[in-house]
Amino acid sequence: MSSARISVMAVAAICGITTVLNASDWTQFRGPQGNGQVPELSHPDSWSDTENVAWAVELAGSGWSSPIVVRDRVFVTMAISEAGTKPLGMTEGVRNMQSMGLGGKKPTETLQFAVACLNLNDGSLVWQKSLEQKIPPHAIHPSNSFATESPATDGERLFVYFGAIGLVAGLDLEGNELWRRDVGTFKTGNDFGTGSSLMVDEGLVFLQYDNDEKSMLLALDATTGKDVWKKDREYKTAWSSPLVWRNSQRKELIVCGEGNVTSYNARTGEEFWKLTGIPSSFSASPASDDDRVFFGNSGPFSSGPLVAVAVGNSGTTALQPEKQTPGVGWSKLKAGPGMASPVLAAGCLYVPGSGSILNCYDAATGERVYRDRLENAATIASSLWASSEKVFILDETGKCFVIKAGPTFEVLATNQISDLFWSTPSIAGDSLLLRGISKLYCIRAAAK
Repeated sequence: MSSARISVMAVAAICGITTVLNASDWTQFRGPQGNGQVPELSHPDSWSDTENVAWAVELAGSGWSSPIVVRDRVFVTMAISEAGTKPLGMTEGVRNMQSMGLGGKKPTETLQFAVACLNLNDGSLVWQKSLEQKIPPHAIHPSNSFATESPATDGERLFVYFGAIGLVAGLDLEGNELWRRDVGTFKTGNDFGTGSSLMVDEGLVFLQYDNDEKSMLLALDATTGKDVWKKDREYKTAWSSPLVWRNSQRKELIVCGEGNVTSYNARTGEEFWKLTGIPSSFSASPASDDDRVFFGNSGPFSSGPLVAVAVGNSGTTALQPEKQTPGVGWSKLKAGPGMASPVLAAGCLYVPGSGSILNCYDAATGERVYRDRLENAATIASSLWASSEKVFILDETGKCFVIKAGPTFEVLATNQISDLFWSTPSIAGDSLLLRGISKLYCIRAAAK
């Protein structure tokens, strides 16, 4: 038995978890730790439309949710349109939205909200299940999807969430429904739609639903779907996903909302700390290491700060950017990420900026190490992933930059798949899963 599997079994025993997950399982948005970090990457560094593509399969529907992986099974959620309606790229989506005014267009088509299970080895369909057929009640941005929230798993059950219709459900790995909840549907800021993915930890499923009418944070029992605790939130729409931060002192549930970041006790919902005074709402999700959690925001009309909060913080504090703020390790003005979540590697924090800019900061001090251009990069909506040696950045046109981790900017490879990508990639051992507008691609080195 491998040392990695022994380690996973030991953690499961300590935490009282009966299900044993494989070390290579990709259990939720941005991986088991929720921060895009992979201890050792074994998927290829190079690929193209014809190189190292193990399989590419057409999905029945579209969505920007990430696939998740349990052993040899891949699970992906989608909204199926009989008319073939799909989300648009950034330029076309903005142009489309401007033609309709500031708000999105209210949908009129009945969609199927479904989940599919594929075989990781060859991409064959194992099963597909439709959970609901409904016309979503609210408009979304033309570049968003009706299946943007990534599912999650504890290795025994699959948890799916469709914010567009307020449905959250628990299934077994064969697609049998165990429970479902209607958490409501509410108007979102600028009619951009929903986007916060589920997080799972020790028998709890965490759901952040910040909207313009009735924001909430739920901790659901993974077995029954019933509330373990609930927090009504006075903030408006945000699209960031919560992060379970396992730091050197304790475990915290980090939630980035409108103008603030709050840390909760994951078991009880008790508030550890809150940082206020942050302009605008969050789209990107946090990054983390043992001693700091990193977050920031920016948007089309504003650029917010990039912040590192130190372990052991407490109380409510108002951020004073680039000044000494209690509990804040460091902060930088006008440095926050947009849609793509940053990632930590080799002691550096990597943050894609506006246009094709990549910013690299010293994680301990906040000093900017470099600011360089990713040649001919398009909009970056997919979140970054990294090992201790390499950082991967995928733009919406399917161009992926492989960057050497560390304080010196070096592009090791540039790869291209011809498709539209907003979904954050998933990793399962030697396989990299890239979700395009219609297809799911498995990148894996060809057998020799």
